[in-house]
Amino acid sequence: MTENVLELRDLSVNYSTPKGPLQALRNINMVVPKGKIVGIVGESGCGKSTLISAVIQLLASNATIEKGDILFHDENLLSKSEKELRDLRGPGISMVFQDPMQTHNPVLTVGRQMTDIQYRDKISKKDKLKRAAEMLALVGIPDPDQRLNQYPFEFSGGMRQRIAIAMALMTKPSLLIADEPTTALDATLEVQIIKRLRELQDEVGCAILFISHHLGVIAELCDHVVVMYAGEVVEQGAVRDVFHSPKHPYTEALLSCDPGNIKVKTRNLPTIPGEIPDLVNLPKGCVFQDRCQRVFDLCRSKNPRLERVTESHAAACHLLTEGAAK
Repeated sequence: MTENVLELRDLSVNYSTPKGPLQALRNINMVVPKGKIVGIVGESGCGKSTLISAVIQLLASNATIEKGDILFHDENLLSKSEKELRDLRGPGISMVFQDPMQTHNPVLTVGRQMTDIQYRDKISKKDKLKRAAEMLALVGIPDPDQRLNQYPFEFSGGMRQRIAIAMALMTKPSLLIADEPTTALDATLEVQIIKRLRELQDEVGCAILFISHHLGVIAELCDHVVVMYAGEVVEQGAVRDVFHSPKHPYTEALLSCDPGNIKVKTRNLPTIPGEIPDLVNLPKGCVFQDRCQRVFDLCRSKNPRLERVTESHAAACHLLTEGAAK
């Protein structure tokens, strides 16, 4: 069996609001196997950011983990002290944030920032700078020794994102969380970053949890994909299985909205009609019912559970158990 670096079991997270508890995550079950890249995809508001914030235990002050477990190498992060969590962030779990223009301190050189994050290592400053230069070279930054003396504003957005990846991988973590690291980049740089991430993942050997809106990026980079909608996992499995044979109507609708799947010229991009339900007042039954083109009576009264389609593919839809003819 493949060792799981990260495992979420029945994870539920609420936010306290004046209108009542906002149920941001409900009964999330997923794994990130060792040496694999797992992508999380879904519309804005589906719970992606809350999920990764829960994993690194940096949730907002009004958030509460209602139930569940977050297992990192079989150790429950929810039972660890704040000091233990601080020691874990970096060497155990690293993160690349979404906006490369806001990731770095603008008044410190890149070299200073890359040596500062090595504060746990009892080596000389010279050795730390050497390691930093090696990491910059590894992510494709030219003249790394000279670039260490430059400030973030002297780099392009693509280079800043590469530097963020280099900093996240310096401690050789077991798990790298990448929160939409290509969103602010143009298409050419996006391809370069994806290629570099895959190469670095092979070299360092870490698992990657990759969050994105971009289905093409998920298809190109990831081994497994988790599709989220309104705080729930509606489908998950190997990328090939989910993308080539989706079993949940939401996944089908999401894939149909991908510009790469449009075969005929059009001025209007396809969209999914309707809106995400109110997470404070959730509807009874399936959360996708109001937007689903194949809804039937059972969908409005009972929330579907994840059902296995194959050994590596599961979906939460009544169509799987009640018949696709509905």
